[in-house]
Parts: sequence; structure tokens; C-alpha cells
Amino acid sequence: MKKLVSFGKKLVSCGKKPAVQGDDDTVNGQKGRPGARVEGLWWTRDEGVFSIAMIQANAVLEDQCQVESGSLNMDENGPRGMFVGVYDGHAGPEAAWFIKDRLFENLKKYASENAGMSEEVLRQAFLKTDEEFLLSVEREWENNPKIASVGSCCLAGVVCNGMLYVANAGDSRAVLGKQVDKTEKAFMPVRLSQDHNANDESIREELIALFPNDPNIVVFKQNIWRVRGLIQISRSIGDAYLKRFDFNKPPLPAKFIQSEPFSKPILKAEPTTLVTKLVPEDQFVIFASDGLWDHLTDQQAIDLVKSSPRNGVARKLVRAALAEAARKAGMSYSKLETIEKGLRRNIHDDITVVVLFLDCDSASHTSSSAGQSSSGGPMTLSVKSPISF
Repeated sequence: MKKLVSFGKKLVSCGKKPAVQGDDDTVNGQKGRPGARVEGLWWTRDEGVFSIAMIQANAVLEDQCQVESGSLNMDENGPRGMFVGVYDGHAGPEAAWFIKDRLFENLKKYASENAGMSEEVLRQAFLKTDEEFLLSVEREWENNPKIASVGSCCLAGVVCNGMLYVANAGDSRAVLGKQVDKTEKAFMPVRLSQDHNANDESIREELIALFPNDPNIVVFKQNIWRVRGLIQISRSIGDAYLKRFDFNKPPLPAKFIQSEPFSKPILKAEPTTLVTKLVPEDQFVIFASDGLWDHLTDQQAIDLVKSSPRNGVARKLVRAALAEAARKAGMSYSKLETIEKGLRRNIHDDITVVVLFLDCDSASHTSSSAGQSSSGGPMTLSVKSPISF
């Protein structure tokens, strides 16, 4: 029987970090474990129970992601599980970097205080991370005013004690692959998160209900619905200028300054959450930034994963999205491959995909299923992608 994960402490973080020259793979303090692969604008990692792929389109990569397994609270001997985070930044990479550094630490803190994992723990972790980022903006914005416009979508999933918890702020998406017919090997997609994007009518209605006296709360601009005519998403970490009106003055760049005052945050950091009890039919979850979902339907993505080997499946998903993006742009995939970062953003976004494979039996285990290294202790693995692809 396949296992979901060895619940020792395992960390994989991807995306750019300053001053990193290459992969930093560490197992129990020892460097040199192979795994992450850098190839042109690609960063990939395959570890059996999960597959990760990222491709850069922006001049500076704005996506980040991480996968961790081990203790889910501040006690290393506490209940164990698995955490996945996908952070799709905008206006710069700083918010996504910050989330990768702080969200999981905040989650462990609140899980300790609440004696276990819950939707409330995830909600508190999101709100605390946003609060911390806004405090950092407050400290830095006079010297770096653009930091007040930087933000990130935030998608997180936790597997613990046979339960799957998903929290989302923004338009990244988590989709469960559920087997519905073992004979035919048919799968159906189950969407686990809500897209907080103003192009969704329900999101526009939510914003209008929250700001009934603001005629510009949603504006149709350049064939896209935008909040205040500026941003498509309605929830995020960061975006200080749309959460606190006092940032809406010089030296913030003029294009971001809101002339119409507001007394409550226009964008929320509070995530929508969903809890699912895992059953044998639940085979895998795709966590991905909207760059994937811009070009693939939920069903297309699920079908591709279920019909492919685990190794390299995240890259295969990204490649399928790129092929569709190239088709829409009227070019071949080989032509797209020749286009440099920065210019590529006219064709597709940065794309991040994490595929997590599930098994309900191993997912139901608690600390007794902690992974062990050859020395008998919990396994520790750390992977970071290089500064540039």
C-alpha cells in the first residue's frame, strides 16, 4: 500500500530567495541530497508523495511555495501532518517571500494554543501573517514606498488525522481528484477553495454589499472586472494601500493612491476555509496559482494527473497550460520556449503547481507514523530554489 507521507519534519520551499546560488538540500543537517532541478525558467522537485513545478514569466518571479511535514505545533513531538502553501505575489515578490517565512510558523503557534488543527487555526494564521506584513510595510514604506502596493494570494492546505483543511485568500485554487469508478478509473474534480476574483459575479456582489455607497468598488476596465479599478482579487496578504487609507499619500506612487477615502479594508486577509474528511476515493490534490487555471479546467488537470506517472506530473501540468497559452497567442510551444522572462508575461503568468498524493489510511495516522532517518530520529529535509532560474 502506498503511503501518504513519512510524517517526520520535512521542508521544501521554492521560489527565489536572496543570495542563494543553488539548491540547498539538507537531510538531518547534512547537505547534498539531490532532488530540486533548475532548467532555464523552470524549477521542479519530485519526492514521491508530492510533485512541484514552477515556471517564471515575470522579470522577477513573484510566486513562492512550500511543502512541509512534521509537527504541526510548536512541540516537535506534537501531532504530525503535512502542510502545502502556494503564494502568488503581485506588484513584487516581497509579500510572497514574507508569507513563506511566517505563515507556517504562525500556524504552528495557533495550533499549539488551540490544542490542535482547525479552520480557526488557519484563519488566525492568515490574519496574523497579514498583520505582521502590514507592520513591516509601516516600518519600510517611507524608504520603499512601493512596498505598500505589494501583496500576494495565499493558498494553504493541511493534512492531519485523516482530515484535509484548505484555506484561501485570492484566486489560487485547490482541486481534489476523487475516484468515482474503480473499474473505469474515472475521476471527478472537487474544488476545495473559492476564487476571490472580481470576475466572479458572487465576489462582485459581496463587494457591493460590503461597500454599498462606493460606486467604484468594482469597475469593468480593459475587459476585466477590478476592485477599485486596480486589482482583480478581493482577498490577499499585503496590499496595504487597500487596507489602510493612511498609506494613500506620497511617497506611494500616484497610480496606487486612492482619492476616495475608506474606513475599513477594501481587501480582506481572512480566508475562506473548507474541511474534508478523507476517504479512500480521495487520491490527490492539485494546489496551483491562477496561472495554471487560466488555461486548464479542473477536469483537464485531474485527468492529466490520474493518467500520468507521479514523477514529473506537476511539470506536465504546467507544460499543458503553457501549450494552451501558446495556442491562444497564435504561436507554437517551441516558439514560446524562446521567449525570455518579462516578455513572457504577455502570454502567461508565473505558474506554480504542487500535486500532493493522498492515502486515507496513512493520512489518518498521527505522531506514531513519524518518518525516521537512518539514525533513528525524525527526518529533516530542506530545499530552496536558486536566486535566478
